[in-house]
Amino acid sequence: MSVSTQTKSDYDSYVVPSYGRLPVAFVRGAGAWLQSEGGGKYLDMYPGWGVNLVGHCHPTVVAAIRDQAGRLLHTPNNFYNPLQAQLAAEIVKRSFPGKVFFGNSGAEANEGALKLARKWGSGKGKWKFITMENSFHGRTFGALSATAQAKYHRGFEPMLPGFTYVPFGDTEAVKAAMDSETCAVMVEPIQGEGGVNVPPAGYLQALRTLCDERDCLLIFDEVQTGVARTGHWFGFQWAGVQPDVMTLAKALGGGVPVGAFVAATKVADVLQPGTHASTYGGNPLVCAAGLAVIKVIDEEQGLTRANEVQAMFRERAKALQARFNVIREIRGAGAMFGIELDKPGQAVVDACLEEHVLVNCTHEHVLRFLTSIFVTRDETDKAFAAVERGLRAL
Repeated sequence: MSVSTQTKSDYDSYVVPSYGRLPVAFVRGAGAWLQSEGGGKYLDMYPGWGVNLVGHCHPTVVAAIRDQAGRLLHTPNNFYNPLQAQLAAEIVKRSFPGKVFFGNSGAEANEGALKLARKWGSGKGKWKFITMENSFHGRTFGALSATAQAKYHRGFEPMLPGFTYVPFGDTEAVKAAMDSETCAVMVEPIQGEGGVNVPPAGYLQALRTLCDERDCLLIFDEVQTGVARTGHWFGFQWAGVQPDVMTLAKALGGGVPVGAFVAATKVADVLQPGTHASTYGGNPLVCAAGLAVIKVIDEEQGLTRANEVQAMFRERAKALQARFNVIREIRGAGAMFGIELDKPGQAVVDACLEEHVLVNCTHEHVLRFLTSIFVTRDETDKAFAAVERGLRAL
């Protein structure tokens, strides 16, 4: 066991047991690797559930955080913050004309997007949302109500009113669910927690057309797909479809807690002073980290690397599929990849952990990889060798 008795005891005594925890505690990280309390080295193929896009403790990000920590950690948002302005500008330059609001997490970014849509629609009698089955938008009540997976709702019902769920990829279902009170459609360009589900060709474009015709906002949840994860800066760029609102988190901060939403110019200004706020949102420390992440992606060919990772993963996954009929489908984009099995995948996760390789299983049957865009070929080979042995165990 790579967790000390003291750490385990303290968790049992003092930490709310809301997570199922694996028997490992990590104390150091570099690139694709983690070191445990017991000194073991682990190859991490879903670092921070997608947070560590540029790897654990990238030197450029660490240097920016250290430098900013010695200057200024926090100021409230009723003062100007030059670093927040710079980070907002860099995000907008890479996405679409609009304005940015900063929070602390993906759930908070999605809560803000939902509030923005309701405020935009309040003068038009519009207040309802359409979201997709197998979606995941967060654990707070608004984001949870938008999440169309009953397993996350159990014990917390009733959900907030105004949310209708339809099948992902079904344009006609969205059209049928729309009415005069619909203010927004919210969708992940690629579903993450729901199974790394890639939409059919033309789907996002059709949603854009529907929202324009029905005077609704189109919200893209890019908490997982955003910030170079898919080989473009943002997932919507694959389809050439511009949303009205886009939410971000995970990779944006390189490991520090930051979330954001970008709102198109036509809707951003409905949030006037007093309508929305976040105490820690976009403080100097997290903005310095976010600027460093963008610098790394720019200077180290991050978009190219994400596409190279996709090629490596697809090659290795296809080779496994040829040998194991348990593999039903391979899908994803960039450094966001899923291997769907025809039976539960937890045994593969457990087998990989025994070999000090960390992989994730989502939606019970989908092995999910959210690797660093700088993962190497040798590291990929090592990971897939462990996955292969896990598949044999099935």
